[in-house]
Amino acid sequence: MEPPDPRAYIDGVLAGDRRVLAKAITLVESALAAHQEAARAILGALLPHTGTAVRLGITGVPGVGKSTFIEALGLRLVAEGRRVAVLAVDPTSVRSGGSVMADKTRMERLSREENAFIRPSPSGGTLGGVARKTRETMLLCEAAGFDVVVVETVGVGQSETAVASMVDFFLVLLLAGAGDEIQGIKKGVLELADALAVTKADGENLPRAEHAARVYASALHLLQPSSPSWSPPVLLCSAVEGSGIAAVWETVRRHREILTATGELAQKRRQQAVSWMWALIEEGLKERFRRHPAVRGRLERTLRDVEAGRMPPTTAAEALLFLLDKPPQT
Repeated sequence: MEPPDPRAYIDGVLAGDRRVLAKAITLVESALAAHQEAARAILGALLPHTGTAVRLGITGVPGVGKSTFIEALGLRLVAEGRRVAVLAVDPTSVRSGGSVMADKTRMERLSREENAFIRPSPSGGTLGGVARKTRETMLLCEAAGFDVVVVETVGVGQSETAVASMVDFFLVLLLAGAGDEIQGIKKGVLELADALAVTKADGENLPRAEHAARVYASALHLLQPSSPSWSPPVLLCSAVEGSGIAAVWETVRRHREILTATGELAQKRRQQAVSWMWALIEEGLKERFRRHPAVRGRLERTLRDVEAGRMPPTTAAEALLFLLDKPPQT
């Protein structure tokens, strides 16, 4: 099989060709060595053409209406002349490896827009359900001319932390009327948020949404803001009625303006790039560890010993790591 030609992908992405962009993302997500080599060449060439887009992370518990909200926001931005890419990370089944690739049907109107691009990506079992290559995909979309990139997380496990570590603005969508609001959200998520938005603030639910907003605002006052220049607001919105969507985007825009002026945005992106490098190093070391001939020969037996209680995990880890120092047998 002929190795992929990086030049064709580079030219196609820079030309804004959506078909080539989709193929480039598939290449980046591939685990094949030849594909990974081509992907590195493509990303290296495209990197100077990235960095200008608004990177927006959105999370929320199931049922909060993330897809409905993102579609309403995306349609508004497209109407204003912006190009919007949505990277929706689908939960991958631990048992079967299958994923629920339903975002294009859940955002049917937005997917028909010429200036919108929706890419569902299976999480592949990575930490927090965030697709292993989401960051690289984000760069490809920026190089293709999309000026707003939305990363939607499944809202479970550690996905919030993972998404917050790759975006400029992290929005947490919340529900009202579900009992004690504070019990329904983790403190860690509140600390990550650049803004909270109570959804479905319409009709008979409006008073409950207003009450929830007051409760969340009180909770935020007890936390240390992540930036000295920004205090996370609590907003109300209804994707069905379209109310509050403009206010959310204005909040994102104002946050970007303030953090750009103080230099915090540039510093944040630099730190994110270094953190991502270390994450890739850790991931690569783990893969190479498993592929090491001496480790491969001992790993299954060691795992059985640990599971059966015949060997402490600390002893097992030290024994396996010690194998890396032994010279290969000839």
